[in-house]
Amino acid sequence: MKLAVKLDQYLRLTRLNKPIGILLLLWPTLWGLWFAGQGQPLWWVVLIFLVGTVLMRSAGCVVNDYADRDFDGHVARTARRPLATREVSVKEALWLATALVVVSFLLILPLNPLTRWLSVPAVFLAASYPFTKRFFAIPQAYLGIAFGFGIPMSFAALTGEVPPAAWTMLLANVFWSVAYDTAYAMCDREDDLKIGIKTAAITFGRFDIAAILLCHVAFLALMAWVGLAFGRGAFYFAGLLGGAILVAFDQYPRLRGRDPQRCFSAFLANNRIGGVIFVGLVCDYLFN
Repeated sequence: MKLAVKLDQYLRLTRLNKPIGILLLLWPTLWGLWFAGQGQPLWWVVLIFLVGTVLMRSAGCVVNDYADRDFDGHVARTARRPLATREVSVKEALWLATALVVVSFLLILPLNPLTRWLSVPAVFLAASYPFTKRFFAIPQAYLGIAFGFGIPMSFAALTGEVPPAAWTMLLANVFWSVAYDTAYAMCDREDDLKIGIKTAAITFGRFDIAAILLCHVAFLALMAWVGLAFGRGAFYFAGLLGGAILVAFDQYPRLRGRDPQRCFSAFLANNRIGGVIFVGLVCDYLFN
C-alpha cells in the first residue's frame, strides 16, 4: 500500500496523469523529425525522441513544482500538488528529477556529438524556466524555447546540422507557446497577482486575447515560411489552414468571456492544432 501511495505521488508530481504537456512538447519535436527526415525519419531516432520527450517533460514538472513549492499552495488550481502539500520531500523530488535527466541523457548516447551537445542547453532551459516567473514579464516565451528545443536536436540527430529553417521553426514554436500558455495563465491571473508571479496574462492585461490571436497568426505564418523553405505542398498547407480555422472558430470563442474554465479548455485544445499540422505534414510527404 505504501508503494502504491508513493507511486501515485510521483505520478502526480511528474504529471504523467496529465499528458497535455507531453503532447504540446511532442508536436514540435515530431515536426522537426519529419522535416529533417524528409518524411522518413529513422524509426529508432523517433523512438528515442518520443521517450526522451516524456522523460524531460516529467523532469521539468518536478523542477517546476520544486521552484513553486511555496507558491502553489496559494493558487487554487495547484494547491494539491505533492510538493505544495509536503507529501513528497524536496530531497525526493530533486533525486527524481536527476534520475529522469540522467536516463534522458543515456537515451541520446547513440546519437551524434552535435545532438549530445545540444542536450546541454536543452536541460538548462527546462531547469531554469520555472525561475523566470520571478523576473521575466513573459516567461511563456522562455517556455517556448524550452518546449521547442527538440526541433534543432531533431535536425542535428538526422542531418548532423541545424539549418536556418529549423531555428525559424523554433521561433514559430515560441509564438505558439506564448499563445497557449497565456490562455493557461489566464486561469490563475488573480492568484498570480496576489503572490507576485509574472505571467504573459498579467503583462498583456486587457489585450490578452488580442495577443494570443496575434501570436497564433505569427506562429502559422512562420510555419508557412518553413513549409515553403522545404518545398512542401497542398497537404501541409491544408494542415496549417486547419490550424487557422481552429484558432478562429475554437480558440477565440473559448477565450472571449475570459472564464477560467473555458480558458483552460482553450489551452487544452491547442493539442488539436499541433496534431492537425502534423497530420498535414505526414500526408504531404506521403502523397507528394
